[in-house]
Amino acid sequence: MPELSVVITVLNEKDNIQPLIAEIRKALSLIDYEVVFVDDGSDDGTQQEIIRNADDRIKLVELRKNYGQSTAMTAGIDHTTGEYIALLDGDLQNDPNDIPSMLQKLKDEDWDVVAGNRKNRQDGVFLRKIPSKIANALIRRMTGVYIKDYGCTLKIFRREIAENLGLYGELHRFIPVLAKLQGARITQVDVTHHARKFGKSKYGINRTFKVISDLILMVFFRKYIQKPMHLFGSVGFVAFFLGILINFYLLILKVLGHDIGGKPLLILGLIFLLGGIQLITLGILAEVNVRTYFESQNKKTYQVRKLYAGKLVVKPENINS
Repeated sequence: MPELSVVITVLNEKDNIQPLIAEIRKALSLIDYEVVFVDDGSDDGTQQEIIRNADDRIKLVELRKNYGQSTAMTAGIDHTTGEYIALLDGDLQNDPNDIPSMLQKLKDEDWDVVAGNRKNRQDGVFLRKIPSKIANALIRRMTGVYIKDYGCTLKIFRREIAENLGLYGELHRFIPVLAKLQGARITQVDVTHHARKFGKSKYGINRTFKVISDLILMVFFRKYIQKPMHLFGSVGFVAFFLGILINFYLLILKVLGHDIGGKPLLILGLIFLLGGIQLITLGILAEVNVRTYFESQNKKTYQVRKLYAGKLVVKPENINS
């Protein structure tokens, strides 16, 4: 069993594969390691490039379609065997040379997770840096998990923490929160960040609303997963109290002889209030049901087309045996 497993999810990163593997080999030469690439539906020859550069330390998990980064990370973690697990981007923006020092810090200081902080981030200011700073501040404030850079993929975990993250949907942005839910001890260190040389970023400003939706879910799991009545009960009592006040106000108007039947703005406000509460509640309950569905039946959220160990193919029917 290797000491360290490095999980790398890739989607159309053909030109980055060869230099990335070369950097990993050089950076981890003194560590017993394996690399697990997860191809998340590439159509540019990324799989062939990984196989061409593979050795007996490299695995390739080829998924049947594009499932998204969180699911691809789960697939990679499921196929690791190392005592410690590192997550690394496949676009050469993370630097593999940071991994040995992060691993040493985790072992020497008894941390469960060591996360990277992109100190000198090499990305666009208006579309990447500023939205990221706002999002990081909001997540810290609402979850109480004080990590500077939630968007940095480079992280190292103890195996038992990585295996139980529960990465559904697009929750990879909230990995520190998910780890904290297990009681993990987390620290963060500054890491090198490079500008992208090849290919195009898969992220854009359009993910803002997804982050907000996931943040609401993380607040629920962080603060209310064992006491949901404290959330829903509080909101319910506030809504109930407001309803009493409004109806009391309307009763007074009625006693004074005013017509209270022609107030559409009031009705519209009540519809928005109750509808919003119902939708948020429905979303959280649906998320809980999804987790129950997969975890209670030990189902996977992905399907593997092929598994390569080095340059050899493991037959699909033997993948999970």
